[in-house]
Amino acid sequence: MILKIQPEAPFNLDLSAKIFSNGDPQIQKYENGYYWQVIRLNDKLVLVTVSSSGSVDAPELTVNVKPDTNMDTGDCQLVKQIVTSIFNLNFNLLNFYKDMKTDKLISTLTTQLRGLNSTRTPTFFEAIVSSIIEQQISLKAAKSIETHMIKTFGDALKVNNTTYYAFPTPETLSNLEKDDLRGVGLSFRKAEYVIGLSKNIVNDEVDLEALKSMDTQDVINELSAIRGIGEWTAEFSVIKGLHRLVVVPTEDIGLRRVISHYYNNGNPVSSDEINAIAYNWGKWSGLAIFYLVIADLMSIKI
Repeated sequence: MILKIQPEAPFNLDLSAKIFSNGDPQIQKYENGYYWQVIRLNDKLVLVTVSSSGSVDAPELTVNVKPDTNMDTGDCQLVKQIVTSIFNLNFNLLNFYKDMKTDKLISTLTTQLRGLNSTRTPTFFEAIVSSIIEQQISLKAAKSIETHMIKTFGDALKVNNTTYYAFPTPETLSNLEKDDLRGVGLSFRKAEYVIGLSKNIVNDEVDLEALKSMDTQDVINELSAIRGIGEWTAEFSVIKGLHRLVVVPTEDIGLRRVISHYYNNGNPVSSDEINAIAYNWGKWSGLAIFYLVIADLMSIKI
């Protein structure tokens, strides 16, 4: 089944999906102009493959859905909603570009990276679990552990003789023992946190849908009250899962390195210095940081 989506212009899929270039092809990957991932449509799994069939200033995405048996109008609409959410396709970048003209560096990047939009996880739960896994270890190590977890405990979907995996549900993870997650690389504490969070969700003690409607700081406060989720984890969860890009995680080592590189000639920067820089970006601080991260990923020099 082929679906069409018209994003807000400008939009560049190649730039926006660049962050998935090193992904696992059985989970989530961008390569040669195609992004693919298994998504969950209520009680079924489908593989979506997204490609650009338009231009940056007249964007159109083509979404190929497999398998398409028993797909009804509601399922098609849900696919569009999820893909739109992942790539934030209803967001207009032009106001961001206009306001960033006061920052010469970011303004230059908005020209070089025109159409780059930030992404988010398909579910808020996935963002929180991913952020727990990333606590105090390198991103490379965290991605390896997360990949192992998904392939071990995620639901499988076979399409054209290739097996793909979806992120495990709270129900699945809540039924695991800590040693199960230890077996895929999580520490004892992180295994405890992930299982505890999953059980809280299954038992309706944590309502992620209700959290989505709260102000950003309230969401961070609520998440931080859950065992194993501190401020750093909560901040990254709302960035990755809710697209709340006003948050600036100043204690993150990767962010410090990128800010240092572009704003301080590679010299160390403090949390106060990062906050002072981000203050000038106002409500666009998180998106400005995303542009810096992608520029660093692409080794763009200013």
